[in-house]
Amino acid sequence: MADRSLRGMRIGAQSLQSEDGVVFADRAEHTYRCEACGHETVMTFSADAELPETWECRQCGAAATLLVDSKPVEIDRSGEKVARTHWDMLLERRTRAELEELLEERLTYLRARRGQQKIGA
Repeated sequence: MADRSLRGMRIGAQSLQSEDGVVFADRAEHTYRCEACGHETVMTFSADAELPETWECRQCGAAATLLVDSKPVEIDRSGEKVARTHWDMLLERRTRAELEELLEERLTYLRARRGQQKIGA
């Protein structure tokens, strides 16, 4: 095996495929402006691709907004869900008066139980 070698070709350095007869898709450049730092990022997309409204800024990592005719696109955030906290979910099930009553009952129970325990037990 050592006496045989591949000659005339660098393995992995060059592709055996050619670009003859390949038709590339139409491309379009779109600009995104970062609101945090003012950087502009130009991205190349396929002409028929659906464009994202935001893109991550290359310099600072903040959200950059798509510019159309040098004006930022209006982003519709009406469909986004707002994160609910445990408190929000609790208030959906009980009123504030009910919660205060339950708290008072629980504190009374804990105080009574604490008074029954012996010190050092």
